[in-house]
Amino acid sequence: MITALILLYVVTLVHISITERFRNFASIMSLQGWILFAIALLRLQAIHPAELAFVAVETMVFKAILVPAILTAVIRRTKINRVSTSGTSQFGSLLMSLTALIVSASITYCIADSIVDRVFFGVALYALLSGLSLIVLRTRLFSHMIGFLVIENGVFLFSMAIGVEMPLVINIAILLDILMSVLMLGIFFTRIDHKIHADDADSLTHVKD
Repeated sequence: MITALILLYVVTLVHISITERFRNFASIMSLQGWILFAIALLRLQAIHPAELAFVAVETMVFKAILVPAILTAVIRRTKINRVSTSGTSQFGSLLMSLTALIVSASITYCIADSIVDRVFFGVALYALLSGLSLIVLRTRLFSHMIGFLVIENGVFLFSMAIGVEMPLVINIAILLDILMSVLMLGIFFTRIDHKIHADDADSLTHVKD
């Protein structure tokens, strides 16, 4: 069951690299949240019930419901629709994503540490590279925010790779960091989008105090 969920998660990472609509981004982030929720329940059955409850609430309420809802609200308020790829074609994005997948699999294959779950490590590394690709290849700030969220999900999977002991303090810090980033960027979009009529990162160089 976990293997099927991991494969589905990999498919979402490939899809997010080529999608052209921001609403699809929000839907994919919600799906990833539900996948991580299911993985956490199956993977962490041996930990203390209170810790398992915390992880379940975090993944379900925040990753699967709240954060995607905030993303959808930002999309509606700013009326942004399609990705600005800055000359990067869907084929190029797909090629970059598949390259990241091959690199992740190659690095994972070289890991000989029995403590590390290589499946989770490989997928987590692929998520990290996928998030970085969104930040580097896309010009719109919304895409950068999605990339940051993908990276955060990758960090969550990294914690799964090293065992069932979840670092709650670090997990809480990551959660708060992501929520504050989403809320701040949401406020940012709603406040200045009507003035500059674009949310490209390059446009910020023309904004004066």
